[in-house]
Amino acid sequence: MGTNGSTMLQPLRQGLPPLDPAAVSNAASCSLPARYEAVGEARRFTRRTLDQWGLGDRFDDVCLVVSELVTNALRHATPAGSAAGDPLPPVRLHLMRWSERLVCAVRDTSEDGPVAREADDFAAESGRGLFLVESFSDSWGWHPLTGGLGGKVVWALFRLPSV
Repeated sequence: MGTNGSTMLQPLRQGLPPLDPAAVSNAASCSLPARYEAVGEARRFTRRTLDQWGLGDRFDDVCLVVSELVTNALRHATPAGSAAGDPLPPVRLHLMRWSERLVCAVRDTSEDGPVAREADDFAAESGRGLFLVESFSDSWGWHPLTGGLGGKVVWALFRLPSV
């Protein structure tokens, strides 16, 4: 399921916050099937990766954000008009670590940007995911992908303590 190395990150470089991609000290990514069970797979992948990087203490916040980003990708990035049984394109989860930052990025095939609910609409039945992403990460954003890839990447950044 997982792939380590910066090779998989090349398509995402234009979609990251302003950090030097050459300075990534650790990177891991995995492809997730377009099924809601993939959220659990994303959590397990995140747990293993953060433990390998010695960041297990950040798991709760990072896992909540990863769960929301993957759920949003599955819920909102399914191609319109796809019939039941049609194979759906996977989403891709990338975790990247710099010395003092961790970025979680989820790539999907939709070109529509995420829409956060207004603060006064918090009682709505859905749409609170980006509020949680904003609350638990230090910053987040999204960028459309170019170069024939199509789709977008939604990312969340976590500051790490200086070592």
